[in-house]
Amino acid sequence: MLLEAVYHRPKLNWAYAYDKENIHLRIRTKKGDLTQVYAWTGDKYAWDRTRELVPMRVLASDELFDYWECNVKPPYRRLKYGFLLQKGSEKMWMTEYEFTPEMPPNPDRLFEIPYINPADVFTPPAWVKDAVFYQIFPERFANGDTSNDPEGTLPWGGKPERDNFFGGDLQGVIDHLDHLSELGITAIYFTPLFAATTNHKYDTEDYMKIDPQFGDAETLKKLVKLCHERGIKILLDAVFNHSGGTFAPFLDVKKNGEASKYKDWFHVNSFPLEVKDDIPTYDTFSFEPHMPKLNTGNPEVRDYLLGVAEYWIKEVGVDGWRLDVANEVDQSFWRDFRKVVKKANPDAYILGEIWHESSPWLQGDQFDAVMNYPFTFAVTDFIVNGTLDASGFASALAVQLSRYPQQASEVAFNLLDSHDTARLLTLCDGNKDKMKLAAVTLLTYLGTPCIYYGDEIGMDGGPDPDCRKCMVWEPENQDHDMFAFYKRLIQIRKDLPALRSGSIKFLSAGEGESKLAYERYLDGETVIVMINNDSTIQSIELDVYENSWKDEFTGQTLEAQRGKLSVRLPAYGFAVLSSK
Repeated sequence: MLLEAVYHRPKLNWAYAYDKENIHLRIRTKKGDLTQVYAWTGDKYAWDRTRELVPMRVLASDELFDYWECNVKPPYRRLKYGFLLQKGSEKMWMTEYEFTPEMPPNPDRLFEIPYINPADVFTPPAWVKDAVFYQIFPERFANGDTSNDPEGTLPWGGKPERDNFFGGDLQGVIDHLDHLSELGITAIYFTPLFAATTNHKYDTEDYMKIDPQFGDAETLKKLVKLCHERGIKILLDAVFNHSGGTFAPFLDVKKNGEASKYKDWFHVNSFPLEVKDDIPTYDTFSFEPHMPKLNTGNPEVRDYLLGVAEYWIKEVGVDGWRLDVANEVDQSFWRDFRKVVKKANPDAYILGEIWHESSPWLQGDQFDAVMNYPFTFAVTDFIVNGTLDASGFASALAVQLSRYPQQASEVAFNLLDSHDTARLLTLCDGNKDKMKLAAVTLLTYLGTPCIYYGDEIGMDGGPDPDCRKCMVWEPENQDHDMFAFYKRLIQIRKDLPALRSGSIKFLSAGEGESKLAYERYLDGETVIVMINNDSTIQSIELDVYENSWKDEFTGQTLEAQRGKLSVRLPAYGFAVLSSK
């Protein structure tokens, strides 16, 4: 066995409390190298009567490694543990200090989880696993109140530009809640609603004021109340990394320079504030002069922003925050942010916008989840671009699953497109069958799905600003087949708990293949998802335990023959099968 490939550490995603009673242990080994791995566990104060070997299973595999996992329920919330590695008849014990062919005589040199303290258990809000999110770019969803239209508002449906306006507002969302309810949406993610100069509002001018072109706080309160009555949660977007160039404290620094009482609210490198050779003399988001970076290490700034976070949850009743450019804000601030938000509403969802590996933010002291762009990239590469085969797709997702505690993966924010990307239909070159395949993956994979407004009616659009088109409301211009497809897919997710909370395992994902199958399993319920990303008919044959299966889309019953289930999938086709 290749011991150099074996890795474990007693924290992070490798050893953690899943809840107040159960601990998950993971270990990495060379792919295909070991035949079995056991966790050697027990209580340090009662080792002789509590020790046991707990078999581990392969949670996931990528090109290089297998990731093994097991669940342990320690009798006294304490755990000492090591590992027994097996390759055929060869055995090796792993302690915190060494590999040894002999069983450790006592637990002194083993790894340890001292105690499951309830306050330390990472517990994201349970409702998120059951949610189906819908992202709304408010300026382009619906114009429900023309009296608040900004100057120069264009007729609805015109060509989107980076600096034009069409009058979308909160009343427009209120007017179309029936559309969302019919689709099956249970949560809305709004891009920023606070006062700002742009149509996207990521340049905040006043964090305590709804932009007048969207309405006011009372309009938002009304919207939140109506949504809650329908079982729809509300997630607001907060830009705490930077403000806008018209933010009052920044204007004061521009005017008064070093004499400004707000000069330490920002990262000023030299006065006066100006732009030299396209580089501002103060830190910004990217190099945007109108987006000065806030100094969240300043106590006054921290208090102000934490007050903002608390206010909109307590006074308006929103259900959480999506945090823009979250990885560029100091983590000490996010730890305080979590305490404030969770005190205001323990069930609030805290979602960070991070595009890369995010485990430092997912230890239970900062975010509940991050936007799952590795999932986005994997689906895009496999289904849309065809640059990944089925094996590469499974490997990419395996790596992602192994990086985070399970509870973080269960509420990961999965998306296929957004206001930052080209629309899904355009990415698929107008191929609606491919778009449906991607949507099937979105609604059946582990984590919380988010649909970008208009995808459900077949809207297209290239990169920003074209992806921010006005929502199409004329029935004759909507794709009703696509709407019916999304509606049915969402209903299937709601009907089958395994798709919301079940474990995941790839059953078929071969090298060079464009077809795959994976299983979602929960409490005796099995759901198998099959994908054929090929222009020809493909067959998938699986070994199964159950004899009868129901195709959730067609209602057809499929019978396994001698423990084998064979399904023919049409070109760019799929099947979602539930055990009967």
